[in-house]
Amino acid sequence: MGDFERARTHMVDNQLRTNDVTDHGILDAMGKVPRERFVPASKRCIAYSDSDIPLSLGDTQRYLMKPHVFAKLVQLAGVRKDDVVLCVGCATGYSVAVLAELAGSVVGLEETAEATAGASDLLVDLGIENAAVVDGDLVTGAASEGPYDVIVIDGAIETLPDALTAQMKDGGRLVTIEGEGGAGAARLYVRSGEVVS
Repeated sequence: MGDFERARTHMVDNQLRTNDVTDHGILDAMGKVPRERFVPASKRCIAYSDSDIPLSLGDTQRYLMKPHVFAKLVQLAGVRKDDVVLCVGCATGYSVAVLAELAGSVVGLEETAEATAGASDLLVDLGIENAAVVDGDLVTGAASEGPYDVIVIDGAIETLPDALTAQMKDGGRLVTIEGEGGAGAARLYVRSGEVVS
């Protein structure tokens, strides 16, 4: 077992399981997807640490979310094998790769063509065929590919954009970290007819 494989196993056993991530599909997916491939080369040695990892995406400061926080968010969404998922702000594509292990199909959304191309190349290199990354405005989503069973906002927001809730199917779920500054809480939104609560 290589160093990264060992680190991945430790991440699952010591960060996910100990933080009440009980969904076996998520544990298996995060134990399989090579997180080190989705961070800058200079950060690979800390790819499996219990911290937000800074990413290089042009002028925007973005992070790869802590493993257990991301896993709990996905667990909250209750992703199923036949779900169509939108991942908003997918950065380098790690979240898309994990979600692709759980869902029927995944659309990742990023703001720049450069970020989209980088994430797309990684997904192709890893042989992930049920996911694609498109570029567009993160606030308006990717309505042309929807509606979606699940929307995962990969990062924190202050307020939930109406354009995203409009892309949820009836019974669809949206998960995000909502808050200001360093304080945030996980939120699950569910659509029932015209109501999102």
